[in-house]
Amino acid sequence: MESSRKWPFCEQGTEFMKKTRDAVVIIAEAQGDETAPITLELLALAREIQLAQPCKIRFLMVGHGTEATARDLARRTGREVVAVEAETLRDYNTETCLEILQEHLPGLSPRFVLMGQTPRGMDLAPRLAVRLGAGCITGVDALCVEEGELRFSRTAFGGKISLQMAPARSITVVTATPGAFTAPQESVSSQGTVRLVSSARRSARSRTLGIIEAPRQERGLSEADVIVAAGRGIGTRENLALIERLASVFPRSAVAASRPLCDQGWMDYPRQVGLTGATVSPKLYFACGISGAVQHAVGMQGSGFIVAVSRDPHAAIFRIADVCVVDDLEAFIPAFLALCREE
Repeated sequence: MESSRKWPFCEQGTEFMKKTRDAVVIIAEAQGDETAPITLELLALAREIQLAQPCKIRFLMVGHGTEATARDLARRTGREVVAVEAETLRDYNTETCLEILQEHLPGLSPRFVLMGQTPRGMDLAPRLAVRLGAGCITGVDALCVEEGELRFSRTAFGGKISLQMAPARSITVVTATPGAFTAPQESVSSQGTVRLVSSARRSARSRTLGIIEAPRQERGLSEADVIVAAGRGIGTRENLALIERLASVFPRSAVAASRPLCDQGWMDYPRQVGLTGATVSPKLYFACGISGAVQHAVGMQGSGFIVAVSRDPHAAIFRIADVCVVDDLEAFIPAFLALCREE
């Protein structure tokens, strides 16, 4: 049955779609008073789009206490930054952010709206696309041009296949996977500009009561030279003992896990590596029974050397591993430990 109800934001989106759009607008994120790394990675994607389809690049930042971060961003990029200061966003609120974005985006004439595939980006992007009547492509890790048409690449089915997706609407909201694009390193000749705007918008549908911080990453995980990580492929909880034994072979080592194991309660969340966990870059990373989905890969792909062990010869983790072992962990780890004892 087709609903006859009309949503005000959809009607606004229809009018918005009729306007001329000649810009890529990056929704900036902050870490304290500094620009978050994903924001500069989005700039790299925006510049790739600009090479294929000449356009302006602008930043839009929404939050509380945005001025310092906005000036840092303008200084580092030499670009125009619009910073919306909202007292109502002392604590993050999805609906308030959406209303502010919906209010200020039309004035920036976006053809593409770029966000990080971060918890905040994943929260906002699809909702924003609906409000604007726009397309939405998430988890992008590459861009190419075929026959003059932009194609955004992303993985699917646990990283086993790669999709190429072409925008089908005149405006598209895109989220990019952290680490997929390299932030520009060159210095800029211009200091950029900052335009500060105040907003008193407040969601009428929800109210944030407070923010509870997740436990901080364990000191051992961030400082380890060697990390042995377990995934759902280890089979049983008892096999974590094998993972611990493997880690004990190496000095300055630590044990980590993928999110499914933490969700099952097999390991504490501070040991989780991935998009919603820790980002690590040890000298050696053992991935044991890990499929290699992009959500995990973004947290460990900066490791110096990666050894992956999986029974699945088509596991996506093998695409980024330096050494690929197709074997059962219950057979491989004892054999590896026996060789270490011989040495």
